Amino acid sequence: MHPTYHPSWEPVLAPVVEKQWPQISHALEGQDYLPPAEDVCRALQMPLDEVRVLIVGQDPYPTPGHAMGMAFSTRPGVKPPRSLVNIYRELHDDLCIDGREDGDLSAWADQGVLLLNRVLTVAPGQAGSHRRIGWEEITEAAIRALNRSPMVAILWGRDAQACERFLPDVPCIKSPHPSPLSASRGFFGSKPFSRANALLRDQGAQEIDWRL
Repeated sequence: MHPTYHPSWEPVLAPVVEKQWPQISHALEGQDYLPPAEDVCRALQMPLDEVRVLIVGQDPYPTPGHAMGMAFSTRPGVKPPRSLVNIYRELHDDLCIDGREDGDLSAWADQGVLLLNRVLTVAPGQAGSHRRIGWEEITEAAIRALNRSPMVAILWGRDAQACERFLPDVPCIKSPHPSPLSASRGFFGSKPFSRANALLRDQGAQEIDWRL
């Protein structure tokens, strides 16, 4: 497996991938990991110039069959994990939009919402297991490339909020993470979806239709 992404990311990512890949490849060699190899960089199949909203996740869902290469999203037909259930709840409270029965967020990605995890692989059943093997440097480069207008960043939790420093010219919507451990501490009621659309309008950009 070698990272594959839309050609528009090549000038941004190729130098850092070349530097980090030997370390990442060594860490993954002979190991089971999620998502499947062909989906590891799925989020970055979106052309760079089409991204209007960035949502940053931590790492893929560690439950086999859930992760599909986009943060917070699952494969079609997979029941939404608890964090995504909370995202759906906030979506309804914010915009009166119902979530899906499954966790497929492709409808957002199709409109320029980049669902990017900081770490792009995980060992099955072991959340956070592939931190600091080199993925953070690659995703940092991708995030830095989005420091332009029109752009809005939605940063849930401390790990995501640490990315604000990569986006000095981008309005950032920050709140606690939607996980069951922290959602009640300020994620609920944060209205990220309507706020993102207001910020896009302020930049003269088209809003996101958050319906799924």
